[in-house]
Amino acid sequence: MDKKPEEPPEGVSRRHFLKGAGAAAAAVSVAQLPSEVQGSNGTEDEPTILGPGPVPIQLRINGVDGQTEAAPSTTLLDLLRDHQGLTGAKRVCDRGSCGACTVLLDGRTVDSCSMLAIDAVGSEITTVEGIGTPENLSDLQQAFIEKDALQCGFCTPGMVVSCTALLKENPSPDREQIRRGISGNICRCGTYQNIIEAVEHVSRKGGK
Repeated sequence: MDKKPEEPPEGVSRRHFLKGAGAAAAAVSVAQLPSEVQGSNGTEDEPTILGPGPVPIQLRINGVDGQTEAAPSTTLLDLLRDHQGLTGAKRVCDRGSCGACTVLLDGRTVDSCSMLAIDAVGSEITTVEGIGTPENLSDLQQAFIEKDALQCGFCTPGMVVSCTALLKENPSPDREQIRRGISGNICRCGTYQNIIEAVEHVSRKGGK
């Protein structure tokens, strides 16, 4: 038989009784938790508050360690372009939907406009400048030129970065896998077919 809920003492409203009972139950539950889960007990150091002014940020970009100062609210894209002079990553949509600002973070593609630079501390960042230079193009960059896989050029650096990551993960992608690999990058000029052909060309040659 179900036990009837305990009635509040005379002179105490039901609402106040239930609120008091709930607070007591919560206190018992917290008391049973391990100390490391309960949080600070007053003896730990206070959390470090950063900003709003510039703070030192040390990043490893294209294999080189460097330090700069920027506000904690600075995005990785802004730090790369405005503090490091690496303008390959483009600001187009500025909301992480077009892929023009794509860079590699520990080998995976990320939209640099949508993450804070301070969150990239301790990671390996690779921009399109780290993939190849005008004097020493990667096989994929050369294929983009040969297959005419670019027009206005705004999407090209992000496309190259995404395709580089794709070929590293899968050296022999089929067309559907290539389409999925560049699905986060928008080419407003519509040169997708040429981009796919450039990736296929590199794949057949065994390049990257």
